[in-house]
Amino acid sequence: MPADEETMKRRYRELLDLMPLTVAIAGLPASEGNFNFNTEQMEIRANTLATAFKHARQLAREVVTHS
Repeated sequence: MPADEETMKRRYRELLDLMPLTVAIAGLPASEGNFNFNTEQMEIRANTLATAFKHARQLAREVVTHS
């Protein structure tokens, strides 16, 4: 398996492992009922999640290295 594919798998696994913490940090409310977000709202939520993921990853690294 090429190194690039291994890196992608590792990063994907990291994303999945950190997703619960990411969502908790982001603090975004769920969509209620039949309400759909518009494109702008989805972009804002995606950016919020991306920022929260960076914080979650940093927190995980700090906890692992300082334990």
